[in-house]
Amino acid sequence: MDDTAKYLIHASISADGVVERSDVVGAVFGQTEGLLGDELDLRDLQQSSKVGRIDVQIDSENGHSFGQMTIASSLDKVETAILAASLETLTRVGPCQAVIEVTNIEDVREAKRRMVVERAKELLSESFDDTVMSSTEILEAVKESVRVEDITEYKGLPAGPRVADSDAIIVVEGRADVLTLLRYGIKNAVAVEGTNVPDAVAGLTQERTVTAFLDGDRGGELILRELSQVGDVDYVAFAPDGRSVEDLDRASVVRALRNKVPLSSLPEDGDGDFRAAVAAANGTGDVPTDPRTESPTTDASSTPPADGHANGPADAVSEAPAEAGTGGTVTVGKPTETASTDADADANGGVLTESEVEAVAEAVESTDQRPSLADHVREVIADESGMARLLDDDLGIDDEVAVEKVYDAVEYADPAPALVVVDGEASQKLVDIAAQRGVGHVVARSAGEYVKKPVSVRVRTADQLLD
Repeated sequence: MDDTAKYLIHASISADGVVERSDVVGAVFGQTEGLLGDELDLRDLQQSSKVGRIDVQIDSENGHSFGQMTIASSLDKVETAILAASLETLTRVGPCQAVIEVTNIEDVREAKRRMVVERAKELLSESFDDTVMSSTEILEAVKESVRVEDITEYKGLPAGPRVADSDAIIVVEGRADVLTLLRYGIKNAVAVEGTNVPDAVAGLTQERTVTAFLDGDRGGELILRELSQVGDVDYVAFAPDGRSVEDLDRASVVRALRNKVPLSSLPEDGDGDFRAAVAAANGTGDVPTDPRTESPTTDASSTPPADGHANGPADAVSEAPAEAGTGGTVTVGKPTETASTDADADANGGVLTESEVEAVAEAVESTDQRPSLADHVREVIADESGMARLLDDDLGIDDEVAVEKVYDAVEYADPAPALVVVDGEASQKLVDIAAQRGVGHVVARSAGEYVKKPVSVRVRTADQLLD
């Protein structure tokens, strides 16, 4: 009955004498019998389970009795109130004068509701994830799984897929660093996984052109010291002070690899500060104490003034055509206080092999010989590539996808492209997405029919550019 009760009638009992529980129960049944008619007769209601048992707790002290009485009811509120009022008609309990007063009618369902509300609050705060993945986060999660699948092993060590066959490798500290470089298209990295350099890496460095790309902390210096003792390191690059390779964005990775220096130019003293030496060799002075204050989008190269003298350190990356005896190398000019000759640049280790350039080709693009917009249009549209190409302000390639994926590519590109070249129609949907992302130009095979063309997007066809 207690499980199905809707209400609990609470009443207080006071008697001028010593009475017991059975006296109270008998008085309730005896003095209410026939009082409310057959439909509300207490015995009949108990037999039909509409009223529960009468629970009495009574004590006696100094010749007086007092206590509490509780009756469970599944009647409606009106009938329960009538039944409760009938209890107050009792004047005697056993041989004693008595007074019964109803103190409260408790709604059991309301108590259950409060319990439900409190429990629901607990479940809401404990059982549900506060964050809901956005479309961008879902895409990144899927891309991350693909990158994890791309990572391989070289003799039990995390490595990129090109380590086994490339004649130039990049040695990093851990698996996360390899994944970061894979994200930016660098596939020839291998991890040492700790300060104890494995024999497999030490042996590999004897056969390849090696760049050590390490974290900007004391641990990175310790790894470089051991690696230089057990292996053969050609170049050294460090992440900014206090940061790890795995935390760097694309621009920081490119900047660090551009600024690598030959190991032979660093001090041979075991107690020397390698990071400070690398910074000094790059002409940047002391190691920065808080590199995060620098804008990650700032280009690593700077434009010299008209008189030809640099006001500060500058990087110049240019691709030289492969001639007889050059082996198709790329010359990386090192920053100097004054203009230096090509011979000086070569002497400072500023020559990368062709295979090394290939390894970082997706991360470091030439700033001096970028293709023109017409070149992009010929490659994408005139050659019927079936692709869409996303370009930045300098006409560098941010991304290249199949035509059917161009909508998602433009919508979720980070950063947003400045220009889109697509081997297809510049549809209403495409120009709408371009306007939302701030894309200024769309070049397509043909222009679509527009209900409302955004004024911020200029649409041109391949014929207009190539004629």
